[in-house]
Order: sequence, then structure tokens, then C-alpha cells
Amino acid sequence: MEELAQPADPLLRTWKLTLAYDGTDFHGWQVQPGRPTIQGELQAALGRITGELPLPQGSGRTDAGVHALAQVASFQLRAPIPPENLHRALNRTLPRSIRILSAELAPATFHARHSAVAKTYEYRIFRSEICPPFLVRFVYAYSVPLNRNALDQAARLFLGAHDFLSFAATDPDLTARASPGQCAKEDPLPGIESNSTPERANSTVRTIFSSQWELREDVSGDLLVYTVRGDGFLHHMVRNMVGTMVDVGRGYLPVAAIPQILAARSRAAAGPTAPARGLFLRSVDYPLELQ
Repeated sequence: MEELAQPADPLLRTWKLTLAYDGTDFHGWQVQPGRPTIQGELQAALGRITGELPLPQGSGRTDAGVHALAQVASFQLRAPIPPENLHRALNRTLPRSIRILSAELAPATFHARHSAVAKTYEYRIFRSEICPPFLVRFVYAYSVPLNRNALDQAARLFLGAHDFLSFAATDPDLTARASPGQCAKEDPLPGIESNSTPERANSTVRTIFSSQWELREDVSGDLLVYTVRGDGFLHHMVRNMVGTMVDVGRGYLPVAAIPQILAARSRAAAGPTAPARGLFLRSVDYPLELQ
């Protein structure tokens, strides 16, 4: 069951994990029968350690191939294990591509997804001609010339509250139309990432607090990094924004196309989806009383 009901059992304690992972060899966050996933590996590790099998709830479902620098997960356990012991035990039994950064007890009302107030993603594009093999799993290698000024202008146009339906993954078989800012009734979640709270579950309006590009010089070559922070994100939203901005940067689209694409509320109006391997969930923000 996806949602976590607040436990009536007084022995149940709420936990908060912060974890990092290389998503290359996993089929995303959400558990899938017969396929390796982050959620599935974490549940199995908890079972081996405690004998209990809670289904950890992440702050959002990262896609196959997407990485995390600081994903957050919550769950309940009866086992009276000290946080430092659980932290150590998880890192001993999890695959080496998944590392627990911290394990702590949280307030009973804490939920990794519903309690989140903001998330930050970054997307990394490797700009040099030859991408080193030790970076290829973690960047989009794209050496075609890009206009930095155009990229910066395009990024600023995403600031504020907008209907991002044009930048959400869509079901090609979905034929029903929705009213502005709402998803079609036949499919209540097209493009909605699972960090959405119940009251926003059918809305495609999101607020972007920061949106910018920066060039990071590295010994192996230049990285062009897009960082975006918002109150929530739709499925594939960041990757579709990046793919569209790359089209702007290479001169395929004008900067003025961004507002037009937002207004169109059609995935067909936006650019291609950037590869998953360049995307990182960087951080998740919570209210001070739940930290």
C-alpha cells in the first residue's frame, strides 16, 4: 500500500533515512516484481536486519537511471534498534551503489513525501569532446555548441507558478482533455510525480523558486549544470525542461518559445526528454518542526 497510515501501535516508531544512490542499475525508486529498485532493496535490507518489512516511502519516485545525492525515506518499525546501529547495519547489507547518509527517529507525523515543502534537482551536461568512462554513468555527454545567454534566459522564464503540463510525461493513449491545471479524470495521475500531496494529486501547477545554469570546471572537462528548486515536480518534468532548454541553447528554438510551450499545455509542444543519467535529486526540504 503506497500511503502510510499513522500507527496506533505504541511500539511503532517513525524513522527518517537520508540516502544517496547510483540509479544506473535500478528500475527507479518504486518496487517492481522481479526488478531491482531502490525501494525494494531498502525494504529487503530492513527485513534482513529487523525481521520487519515496512515499505519505505520516498520523497518522490526517481525514474530508472536517475541518481540521488540526498533522497529521504520514511517508515515505521517496532524493533527498538538504536539509530546508529540501524545506520551501520543498513550500509553493511545494502548494495554498494546505495548508501545511507543518516538514520534518525522522526516525529510521528513525519512523512517523507507529504511533509516535503521543496525539492532541488540538478542536471549535469558534460561539455568536452571525450567523456571519461568514470563519468559516463552520471552525465549527459553533449558537446554541441550551446548559447549560454539563451540558456540563462530560458531558465529564468520557469520561475514562479506555472501549469507545467507541457513538461510532464504523458500517456499516449490518453484522449480525454482536462481543464486548465487539472489532469484528465480517466487517468488521475498522468505526469504527476509521487511527491504530490493528496490535495494536489490532480494539479499540474507547480512553483519554481530557483532555476539557473552554471559552468563547473573540472579536471576531466567542463560540466554545465542546471539546478532547479520547486515545491514539487511532475513526472519527467526536469528532464523535459532540460531537453527543451538544450534546444534553445543550440538555436533550434527561440527563448520566447518557453512561455508559448507552457501556455500550450501539450507535451508535443516541448522539446525532447533529456537522458536520465544526468539527473540527480540533490535535496529535500521540510518544515523546521519536522527536521
